[in-house]
Amino acid sequence: MDISSQEFKISVNGLQLGMYVSRLDRPWLSTQFALEGFLVTNEDDLRQIQRICTYVWIDTSRGNSPAPRFIEFEAGHKNDSERARREIRSLRKTDWKNRASFEEELPKAKQAHRELRQNIDQVMLDLQEGRNLQLDKLREGVEAMVESITRNPAAFNWLKEIKRKDNYAYHHALACSVWAASFGRHLGLNREELSELTLAGLLFDVGKTRVDAQIMVSRKPYDDTEHQTMRRHVQHGLDILVEASGVGVSQRILEAVATHHERHDGSGYPHGIKNGSIPMFGRILGLIDSYDAMTSIRPHMPSRSPHQAVMDLYESRDRLFQAELVEQFIQTSGIYPTGSLVELTDGQVGVVTAVHSLKRLRPTVMLLLDADKNPLSEFRPLDLGTMPEQDSMPPLGIRSGLPQGAYGIDPAELFLD
Repeated sequence: MDISSQEFKISVNGLQLGMYVSRLDRPWLSTQFALEGFLVTNEDDLRQIQRICTYVWIDTSRGNSPAPRFIEFEAGHKNDSERARREIRSLRKTDWKNRASFEEELPKAKQAHRELRQNIDQVMLDLQEGRNLQLDKLREGVEAMVESITRNPAAFNWLKEIKRKDNYAYHHALACSVWAASFGRHLGLNREELSELTLAGLLFDVGKTRVDAQIMVSRKPYDDTEHQTMRRHVQHGLDILVEASGVGVSQRILEAVATHHERHDGSGYPHGIKNGSIPMFGRILGLIDSYDAMTSIRPHMPSRSPHQAVMDLYESRDRLFQAELVEQFIQTSGIYPTGSLVELTDGQVGVVTAVHSLKRLRPTVMLLLDADKNPLSEFRPLDLGTMPEQDSMPPLGIRSGLPQGAYGIDPAELFLD
């Protein structure tokens, strides 16, 4: 959908001359304005609407209405929790099934990954040098990635983990878009929704390209001033998308960018909205953003193991994140997500390569070290989900998750193309 032919709900503080008001937050009959909408042509009308309304809807296809810089969200209601639960149930429109094996999909996923990386690099460079967002450079790569993930999500998830390098901003954007596609697939989103959610996963932090580079690379915890500066990346992101109007940024993508730092209990920013008042894409991407940030090596923050990050999300359910979404995410990621380093009950060490939908504690692991922590001469795949019991003993399983870099292991160095 084109942003130039959309109806947007905005704060009256963002209303400008030339905008066409199509709806109010109150009945038309209680106002002096025409029932079918009106063009704001003078300061008197502007002040009148700001006096009687809190928010309005504008139609950007009529008058000279520019795309809005202020997106307004309703305050919470007592029935928000039930509404939020119903919204998750209503997401399931498609029951996606694997149409390719991991081995069949991996070459196609590599090609799509390579092209998307090149496009992300170019877009980031454009933004850093002051040029407008060229969304068409991302859209084709997003479509190829979504196609791969709908066939079999394991291949792209695997590439996402083993190709992490030092560029946190780039890899965070890519990882969040991959998580968005995989999680959206699990939730049952249809093909159009998957594409939109995945593109939003690439774009929600795009405003950080306008944050002082010294803050972005700082290795010290942020002080209050730096925190406030970082928080402005949300509005910067909206500004970038508005400046790129006409390239097909939908309302759902704008809402996701505006709300990915809102939290279930209202403790987030910039609006402090809560619960079901947070748009669904914002809820999904907020959870994904937090998980990937926790498991990434950031300049100013130590990383957690994927297993620990999953447990942290679980502990924050119905506080920072909607409980049903957290539980669905864990079903997608597994207790030990793809790319996790793990130690088995016999002391061997490996990296998780695939998560079973029904046996989330028993993923497929690529064994790297023997029980004495010596490197194996050849890496060996092991499907823990098929391990039989022997002599009444429990089958081989995972003893614990390991932090990134444990025993000097770097999956990115071990599994290069």
